[in-house]
Amino acid sequence: MHATLLPLGRLVGVMGFILSLTAGLARLAGTHWLAGFEIITILQIGIGGMVFGCFCLLIVLTGCPAQNSP
Repeated sequence: MHATLLPLGRLVGVMGFILSLTAGLARLAGTHWLAGFEIITILQIGIGGMVFGCFCLLIVLTGCPAQNSP
């Protein structure tokens, strides 16, 4: 399970960061809508992705060392 959560956490966290960064830059440029979605919605999806990625990585970091041994 840890072998799945580690890359999943990294992937979702990076995707969330990119979405948040895109939403922030679009909002600074004065855009209120992007691809049919309001900018705040894209920002919230990005934040949710980063939080989910953090939880996945937290589970991996706090896992029992005996579970990682063969």
